[in-house]
Amino acid sequence: MNVKKMQGFVSEYAIYIVLAVLIIGITVYDPNFIGISSLRDILVQSSTRVIIALGVAFILITGGTDLSAGRMVGLTAVISASMLQMQDYPRRFFPNLSELPLFVPILLAIAVGLVFGMINGIIVSKFKVPPFIATLGSMVAIYGINSLYFDMDPNNSQPIGGLRDDFTKMGSGSIGIGPISIPNIVIIAIFVCFIVWVMFNKTRLGKNMYAIGGNEQAAKVSGINVSRNLIIIYSIAGALYGLAGVLEAARTGGATNNYGNMYELDAIAACVVGGVSTTGGIGKVQGVMAGVLIFTVINYGLTFIGVGPYWQQIIKGAIIVAAVAFDMRKYAAKK
Repeated sequence: MNVKKMQGFVSEYAIYIVLAVLIIGITVYDPNFIGISSLRDILVQSSTRVIIALGVAFILITGGTDLSAGRMVGLTAVISASMLQMQDYPRRFFPNLSELPLFVPILLAIAVGLVFGMINGIIVSKFKVPPFIATLGSMVAIYGINSLYFDMDPNNSQPIGGLRDDFTKMGSGSIGIGPISIPNIVIIAIFVCFIVWVMFNKTRLGKNMYAIGGNEQAAKVSGINVSRNLIIIYSIAGALYGLAGVLEAARTGGATNNYGNMYELDAIAACVVGGVSTTGGIGKVQGVMAGVLIFTVINYGLTFIGVGPYWQQIIKGAIIVAAVAFDMRKYAAKK
């Protein structure tokens, strides 16, 4: 393999090389890192994050960004948790609410995320507000709405707990396959990844999304209804944030209005590290998955070997800057 081919290979698979180096390095330091328990913990911690990151990837590929993702996760976590408490729990959010079928609050939370995503899409596409400003405004507004809801009587801003077993099993239960059990939340995340992969690669919406991110004016000239596609894309992203909020409440067994804080920055970072271009038009599901895994391995693995959280932040920051610099170099070379 000559130098040019080697450079091409490294450029194409850089994200996976970094992930492998991280895992090998931590394992060399502490061989106990490689084990079923560690793998399970990493996958569980990655599950909600990858769903959020996939929602953000939709937006980034169109050339936009979404700062409201984390606050949507928090709102939908609170909504689903508030309606899925045990009947005999002494501090119920809705004391007189009858036990609802499990799917009703879940679908309601996802629908709330979809509606706020659609609002973002309308603001961006119809009113031509830059995505950064539009989603910054909605981020602040959604947190205010969530805080008002969370502060309603009789809850009065108390952490929501006492969630039903059938709900928490979504986040903490598992399905046994032979001697191995696979967490339910991981199965859900894998299914979502597959659906999003199909949308990215096998649907007209996916093709339009890449076309809009590559060159919006050319997309308009080719007959793509950019405004309609953006509204649909932002709505799908919002629905994914809603699902992630539901799973986060189920995983942790509770919710507060501060859930999801700063999750959008982790999601954007994972997308960028995973090869989703900051200039739009480029991004793959498998890259996003690898980006999420890298940051989870950093958080979990470095904690596992006793590296302090401040050093973890420095390492994460360096990886993000390096990934963006690498992305911009590729973009400049193409230009």
